Amino acid sequence: MMEQPYADLDTSARILLGPGPSTVHPRVLRAMAHPLVGHLDPQFIALMNEVQELLRTVFQTENALTIPVSGTGSASMEASLCNFVEPGDPVLIGVNGYFGERLCDMAGRYGAEVRRVERDWGEVFSPEDFETALVQKPAKLVALVHAETSTGALQPMAGIAEVVHRHGGLLVMDCVTSLGGVEVAVDAWGVDVAYSGTQKCLSCPPGLGPLTVSPRAREVLHGRGTKVANWYLDLTMVEKYWGGERTYHHTAPISMNYALREALRLVVEEGLEARFQRHRANAEMLWAGLEEMGLEPCVGLEHRLPSLTTVWVPEGVNEAAIRQQLLSEYNVEIAGGLGAYKGRAWRIGLMGYSSRRENVLLLLSALKALLG
Repeated sequence: MMEQPYADLDTSARILLGPGPSTVHPRVLRAMAHPLVGHLDPQFIALMNEVQELLRTVFQTENALTIPVSGTGSASMEASLCNFVEPGDPVLIGVNGYFGERLCDMAGRYGAEVRRVERDWGEVFSPEDFETALVQKPAKLVALVHAETSTGALQPMAGIAEVVHRHGGLLVMDCVTSLGGVEVAVDAWGVDVAYSGTQKCLSCPPGLGPLTVSPRAREVLHGRGTKVANWYLDLTMVEKYWGGERTYHHTAPISMNYALREALRLVVEEGLEARFQRHRANAEMLWAGLEEMGLEPCVGLEHRLPSLTTVWVPEGVNEAAIRQQLLSEYNVEIAGGLGAYKGRAWRIGLMGYSSRRENVLLLLSALKALLG
């Protein structure tokens, strides 16, 4: 056989302004180049402790079980369900976008009796929505999305945990597109399980799924009548690797944990409040520029997510063609809509290191030129 010539890897340095991944900070890329050590090496164990401490800061929690799941955000999403759901368990899920639908799919695969609280795409829930549903029938677990990546809606969390706990349930929160860019106050909000991904507001490559579990949820985990149906994500075993025992479970992705540690260091150096303000200020600049061009955001200002903006595509415009031109002519990536928004909206991410004034100005000027 003729030998196939393969050139050196030479990917373009894209300006990533889609729903993720976001642009990775140079310090994070440098951290990934550090020499590997073993996953039970004392140096790596010390680093594991630091990663957990930094994650607690960013999640704003004291939860002992706060770890990066070895897998993308979808793995931490699945871990948040499979560890607390047993066959026949009643589960209530808020569905107002694509990722609420995914929560329903995952919970159903573990045998849950899934019920839905529904709002139109782009809308948010009130505590009364869950009160009404839980009065009709309690649920072991209630899950909802804090920052819905498909719509750009930011869910207010005040009062929801109080309702869920009063009816004897656990509250699970998806903060994949909010952690590190928008306020995520796990303890203050009474959230029992929260999960995220590394590739959005943390500006780290995809590959780890930050997860935090409350003492209340750990009691439920350890009181199960059946084994967790997912071996790899079984927290009764994974917690022993990340806890004081350091019992072998799997080979952790060493370089990704280097990257996450550095990404979290950057968050702490900037300060949570300053970081949230930066994301908000750049989003407001984007929103003002879009509206000047006559482009309408899909979500009202009151519940609009600073890290991810959805905007309606003007009538008669080929949304995919514009995205391709942005990529080929300006080196800028944005995304099209998902689900109910497919073909009708663009999704623009200003997350982490990508949330910069110069990126906003470039995108606005490029869109103005392409749309005429």
